[in-house]
Amino acid sequence: MQSTVDYQALVAAVGDAVMACDAAGAITLWNPACERMFGFTEAEALGKSLDIIIPQRQQQRHWDGYNQTMKSGITKYGNDVLRVPAVHKDGHTLSIAFTVALLHSPDGKVSSIVAVVRDESARFAEERALKKRLTELEMQQAPR
Repeated sequence: MQSTVDYQALVAAVGDAVMACDAAGAITLWNPACERMFGFTEAEALGKSLDIIIPQRQQQRHWDGYNQTMKSGITKYGNDVLRVPAVHKDGHTLSIAFTVALLHSPDGKVSSIVAVVRDESARFAEERALKKRLTELEMQQAPR
């Protein structure tokens, strides 16, 4: 049975950020959730490098992995959820979680990498606060 799903409408409607980059690392897809999450409009993001959202200290590591994936056609992350810091347009740091998928051209080469991203900043901050509180409680209970 042929699907009747309008995939462009689907990508635009989902609450998670959906972005894609070409083999050179230029952004080719930036849905409305990306704009809400990262602050860059679609017009500002399309054609730009992912460096607009990657913290500077992480950029080299990111591009080493990205280029290796493009060369090999294989991602070591598969269905794993990756958790990394990101940067909003205004400069504040986000904690994001995402999965990636490789899209292939008819000749079998990787043509795009797609990421589905969720902002987990609030959850990350809550988890950090709970760990801090647990440490404080453990210190209070430690034998003296």
